[in-house]
Amino acid sequence: MKRTLALTLCVLLACSTLACGAPKTDASKPTVVATIFPQYDFIRAIAGDRVNLIMLAKPGGEVHGYDPSLSEMNLILASDLFVYVGGETDRWAKDLLEKNGKDLNAIALVDLVDTVDEELAPGMQGEAEEAPETDEHVWTSPRNCIRIVEGLCDALCALLPEEADAMKTNTAAYISELTELDGAFHDAVNNGKRKTVVFAERFPFRYLCDELGLRYYAALPGCSSNEEVSLSTVSFLIDRVKAENLPCVFTIEFSDGRIAKTIADATGCEILELHSCHNVSKADLDAGVTVLDLMRRNLQSLKKAVN
Repeated sequence: MKRTLALTLCVLLACSTLACGAPKTDASKPTVVATIFPQYDFIRAIAGDRVNLIMLAKPGGEVHGYDPSLSEMNLILASDLFVYVGGETDRWAKDLLEKNGKDLNAIALVDLVDTVDEELAPGMQGEAEEAPETDEHVWTSPRNCIRIVEGLCDALCALLPEEADAMKTNTAAYISELTELDGAFHDAVNNGKRKTVVFAERFPFRYLCDELGLRYYAALPGCSSNEEVSLSTVSFLIDRVKAENLPCVFTIEFSDGRIAKTIADATGCEILELHSCHNVSKADLDAGVTVLDLMRRNLQSLKKAVN
């Protein structure tokens, strides 16, 4: 493990500037840096207080287009394990590793699962001529989460072999809950009378919808940088809600809800949230809300959408 003065200084500096509720650091423990909430929460569940765990994303903040500070980059390079998502959003991480991190212990979530490309669904606003990009939202399905948690457990056990048995026990318990959730999602859809959902947002749930056999319509691709949606896109989504008599339209966390409200006003449908787990509010982070908690909320919302 890298136990240097540089690491200590980097950790202290980062913890003073990151608004992630990072724990007090212990020089006897390895430092693990996670870019956003999903992997932060998975590592927290597996390792507990056996590592100094730091999340770079600020609670409640936008994670697309994130640009690390110099102190954050130094923290990453001095860490014992760096976990990021991968894909175009994390291009900065790939560049950092290629230039400076030849020996850095790093894991990209997209390397732990089978990925698909983002697609331009009917009615969705986007640039059709753009080359397809990997859909990075790999943690939005319980089955992918199982694979990710297994991969992170392996990395953490290699980092702390003396704690491997305890962390494997934690991992098994976590996977059991994910397996139960996966079954509940499938039961909800299989027993529902609808197989279509509409998102008045960017759409980060491709992996979940593919696994559940759900057809989706959405305003924007998952990592779209667009902030405005055209009238034709909104009209298309309104027509889909009406044509299929859908009971709700979905937003995602931290949305201003403007598009959803327009659709709801035009159709009389309900507005519900599906949380993509990209990030959480400071209140949720302080309260210890987990990916499992958010997925359970999503399950209840999805039940309303398919019934």
